[in-house]
Amino acid sequence: MKYAEIVVPETPATRAAIEVATAYCSPALLNHSVRAYLWAAAYAAMNDIAFDAELLYVSSMLHDIGLVREFDSHTVPFEEAGGHLAWVFCAAAGWPVERRVRACEVIVRHMWAEVDVEKDPEGHLLELSTGLDISGRRSEAFPEELRAEILERHPRLGIAGEFAACFEDQAKRKPTSLAGHFVRNGFAARVASNVLDR
Repeated sequence: MKYAEIVVPETPATRAAIEVATAYCSPALLNHSVRAYLWAAAYAAMNDIAFDAELLYVSSMLHDIGLVREFDSHTVPFEEAGGHLAWVFCAAAGWPVERRVRACEVIVRHMWAEVDVEKDPEGHLLELSTGLDISGRRSEAFPEELRAEILERHPRLGIAGEFAACFEDQAKRKPTSLAGHFVRNGFAARVASNVLDR
């Protein structure tokens, strides 16, 4: 698998999603969102997983939007806040209700320990790709050359420290959230030892 073989969908919704992510995310969080899609699409291609590229791309661009100051919720976990924002975004994009719900589900499920690929291929791919990008999980599933090219084109820019700090903040304010659970179970150490940062 080569970087040039990864298909990035070009639709009004995908262009708007990257515009939103660029406007609100830090450079490190933006690159993380882009890499989340690239890892996911590459993994799907290498493992013959059929998926909706537009849905996955929009979900990838918006999956961490609930961590940024403007959209951070003090009442619900960040992934749920992001899912709600995605529902609104997709309504504005003219998507039918069922497709808006799917974007919300994919974003919420990216925090799950595992998502069934048969029931939700986009959720499975985003859960897998974000796990790789943040904690290095399943890095062996990606050719070293592909990893190097993606990281060269979309550098990490200190995402490990930024993300660990975001989760610490989420855990303090929302201790029953999945972010709180992650922090209590060694999240910072896993992020700090990510093979992608070596």
